[in-house]
Amino acid sequence: MKVLLLANNIGGLLSFRKEVVEAIIKDGNEITISAPYDDRYKEVTEMGASYVDIAIDRRSTNPIKDLSLIRHYIKLIKKENPDVVLSYTIKPNVYGGMFCRWCGIPQIANITGLGTALECSSLLQKFIFILYRIGLKKAKRVFFQNQDNMNFCIKNRLTPNCGYLIPGSGVNLTRFTSQEYPADDKVKFIFISRIMKQKGIDQYLDTAKVIRKEYPNTEFHILGFCEDSYESILKELSNDGTIIYHGTTSDVRPFIANVHCTIHPTYYPEGMSNVLLESCASGRPVITTNRSGCREIVDDGVNGYIVKQQNSRDVIEKVRKFLSLSWEEKREMGLIARKKVEEQFDRNIIVKAYLEAIHEVIN
Repeated sequence: MKVLLLANNIGGLLSFRKEVVEAIIKDGNEITISAPYDDRYKEVTEMGASYVDIAIDRRSTNPIKDLSLIRHYIKLIKKENPDVVLSYTIKPNVYGGMFCRWCGIPQIANITGLGTALECSSLLQKFIFILYRIGLKKAKRVFFQNQDNMNFCIKNRLTPNCGYLIPGSGVNLTRFTSQEYPADDKVKFIFISRIMKQKGIDQYLDTAKVIRKEYPNTEFHILGFCEDSYESILKELSNDGTIIYHGTTSDVRPFIANVHCTIHPTYYPEGMSNVLLESCASGRPVITTNRSGCREIVDDGVNGYIVKQQNSRDVIEKVRKFLSLSWEEKREMGLIARKKVEEQFDRNIIVKAYLEAIHEVIN
């Protein structure tokens, strides 16, 4: 069986879908992966997959600018003539799906999140609705990462009646093992994400400013790519000791192991937060927002706390509540977090769902 996988990022593919690719190959199938060039492409070929480079402007909302991408998918699908196409994120889903539809090739799409363009009513939203309906009309299986995304697409008739709910990308429980809870008296928090407004960085910085004054024996760490608009702010707050900024990394595990709690105050329309899954798998409590893709991972007051979106005051209050716990209570929260992801978010659940879907749509 020949499988073609369309993605918009090699790093994300290797971090969150590597086990799916490995399982497809182990199952005796050929797989070709098309994604924008990255230095890590060799890791793709080392797994036994073929790799095809493609340029994708992830931020552009102009289909005219995407004509080269559409042409690439047409040529690629014609050349590979796959038995099934797997696609992730909106452009591979929609543009790849259009040509799968025309060629009668089964498509399995994954809605990894709906993005900001679909959140508010606008002409752009209406246009994207049309693209979804055209591109995914003949998809054989559409995986959704949270119930709200699934309900939204059903309500607006964006996808065919073949939706299937999976627990995000899941988490590799062998790679992310339960870490010993830090014994030092200084309580450390971490924000792990692209540093942008919708990921809740303002709420995290507000919290750091207030809590550091009230509780000098705390640290607020930040890990992730910094957008230009926040460079000067982070530099200033780093210089005065409010935060500790680590830049970017290819391995978040030692950073999570070093802290007592992950704070993820995002209000970005995510599928399922990998930051939260990886933190919980490492045995760390989490504080996050009451929105789809986040609240599914947290039992409020049990393995972490849920806060209101864009509400610094609520984040500050929950951090105070966390700090009032004993070391044993904080540690117990982390152990419960680990148990929850073991039961509900094991990546093997996703691998099994994909193999079953592939065999089902082919047969």
